[in-house]
Amino acid sequence: MSRRLHVVIPAAGIGSRMTADTPKQYLKIAGKTLLEYSVDTLLRTPGITSITVALHPDDTFAADLQILTDPRVSRVAGGDERADSVLAALYAVAGEEGDWVLVHDAARPGLRIADVQRLIAAVIAKGEGGILAEPVVDTVKLGDAVGRVEKTLDRSALWRAQTPQMFQLGELISALEAASQRGLAVTDEASAMELAGQPVQLVSGSPANLKVTVPEDLELAAWYLSRQGES
Repeated sequence: MSRRLHVVIPAAGIGSRMTADTPKQYLKIAGKTLLEYSVDTLLRTPGITSITVALHPDDTFAADLQILTDPRVSRVAGGDERADSVLAALYAVAGEEGDWVLVHDAARPGLRIADVQRLIAAVIAKGEGGILAEPVVDTVKLGDAVGRVEKTLDRSALWRAQTPQMFQLGELISALEAASQRGLAVTDEASAMELAGQPVQLVSGSPANLKVTVPEDLELAAWYLSRQGES
């Protein structure tokens, strides 16, 4: 029996770096929230069985989003940190341990279906987890404690991690639980898998799949969406 594909979207943050009253996942581009863009793209990706969105327990915005009433979408209460929200959503996924799960940032509205499909194909072909990522093209400096350049890093082996990040459901739960038990902070799912000794392949993504973090990112994301027809 083939493994099913599930999606988890952590959306419990307050987006403090956006300096806005509205959490960043609910900021709008062309009348549509960032979360709606992310959910819509993944709902339209062939083969996706379910989407579980982790929301802040006091969220007052999600109830207004029609897309979250889709029968494939369910909601759970998230936690204080990203890893807590991801784990809460993973526990709620109605799937088998061997199923695949894609974890995607709510604030990456420019995700393209073609990129998701390329990630899914690469992961299934090798039978090992992977993430969308972009090769670093800028010159990268390592700074010291007082803000001076210590050295220039070799960028040829450096990548900027994106999402979705796709792993087996059971293995990802185990990796995140192990990191938590060791008191290790992980900023993405690949970090937890790396700590668990699991392989993580890099699958080339798109610059359009940027994460909206600061106010300036919103305008850039809008430009990418206008160029790709929201697909």
